[in-house]
Amino acid sequence: MIRWTYACIDRPTALVGPATDFWTTVTGTHASAPWGAGRFTTLLPDAAGGAGTADACLMVQAVGGPGGAHPDLAVEDVPAFTARAARLGAAVGPHGPGSAVLRSPGGQPFCVVPWRSRQDRPPVHGGPGRPESRLDQICLDVAPASFEAEVAFWTDLTGWDATPGEHPEFVALRPRPDLPVHLLLQRLTEARPASAHLDIACPDLGAGRAWHERCGASFVRDGPAWTVMRDPAGGVYCLTRRAPETGR
Repeated sequence: MIRWTYACIDRPTALVGPATDFWTTVTGTHASAPWGAGRFTTLLPDAAGGAGTADACLMVQAVGGPGGAHPDLAVEDVPAFTARAARLGAAVGPHGPGSAVLRSPGGQPFCVVPWRSRQDRPPVHGGPGRPESRLDQICLDVAPASFEAEVAFWTDLTGWDATPGEHPEFVALRPRPDLPVHLLLQRLTEARPASAHLDIACPDLGAGRAWHERCGASFVRDGPAWTVMRDPAGGVYCLTRRAPETGR
């Protein structure tokens, strides 16, 4: 059973400072002291924003490549969950103290980490000049030939409900409401290595774009129900027209 979920924002080491500054601003969080040999920074909910008792669900990781995003799944029994993932087809990589790094059959990285009694989901972020929003989704970008197998793998691994999206290239995996980060799988139109990006629920895309541009992001393009943006570290993410409270 997955007890908590994290979105890990992977950004190049040389740009992790600007990335952390940006993501704390647009998510209503503040940065912890770096940990894990300085590679990781947890984004802690701001007490001033009414989230003093909420638990963190976002991290920034300094990486050697161009970066992206990946999910961390927190469970009570890391070895058992890791073994189960391997039986479903995941490749198991290096192990840290009580954690494991894996790749899905389609090549998507993810981590299994210990559950540390996290249970209070951070609230929706908003305020004067800041439209309501919530970073609540990781979109796994999957090559066409791997899509059905990836949907099956992630559905079996998580036990979450798989729901077709409004557009045929999407399948959403929805956990129980108290988990802060869920998954969306997107079928790409061309073959390319597995990747992932962050999605922020933001009903007013125009106001969301303007706010994120003021915070240092740049506009990439519009989609039918989303706006693609690029953060100051070069990472692409989406504002999606969904309700921040429910993710729908």
